Amino acid sequence: MTETLVIVAHPDLGKSRINAIWVDALRGVGDITLHDLYATYPDGQVDGAAERSLLDAHDRIILQFPLTWYSCPPLLSQWQIAILKRGWAYGPGGRALRLKTLGVALSTGSNGRDYQPEGRYGRTLDEVTVPFELMAKHTGMHYLPPFTLTGVRELDDVAVASSAQAYLDHARHAAARIVASGKDDNRVRTVYPEDAATG
Repeated sequence: MTETLVIVAHPDLGKSRINAIWVDALRGVGDITLHDLYATYPDGQVDGAAERSLLDAHDRIILQFPLTWYSCPPLLSQWQIAILKRGWAYGPGGRALRLKTLGVALSTGSNGRDYQPEGRYGRTLDEVTVPFELMAKHTGMHYLPPFTLTGVRELDDVAVASSAQAYLDHARHAAARIVASGKDDNRVRTVYPEDAATG
């Protein structure tokens, strides 16, 4: 059975409408583990070793968050920095995430029409989420199509409830849009000077 880890990164989940309902839809589902970053790390200090252990125990990882200035909330960025270490996630010996599956689930107040080539921002949500696709590629993971809900201020309760059920189905059953080959590329043999990471 595929074990799915949903990492929730909402700065104030108690005041959330969409993300809280999505979490409620996943709560108690036997093959899904919910992990609230802001509740776990109120001081903002991410325990990289604990997070890597959690990732080791799951084969499907979904990052759930409200779109924040066209990216993720800051604690999720800190989470990436804390766990995605050379020798663990990539590079020589870095095979921990290889052939696992990564996905993102995000909500935005802006209307979906804004995220079209001819829309207000001139970019699609697929383009906005490219950094997560590249994270998957860099670490050898499969990548799911993003699950998105736009225009959340305009949605009625029926639409929100429907999105929660669609999200549950997506979290458990969505097929990868990008399938990793499992082969190493040249980066795994690249030798870096000891201080290259600071450069």
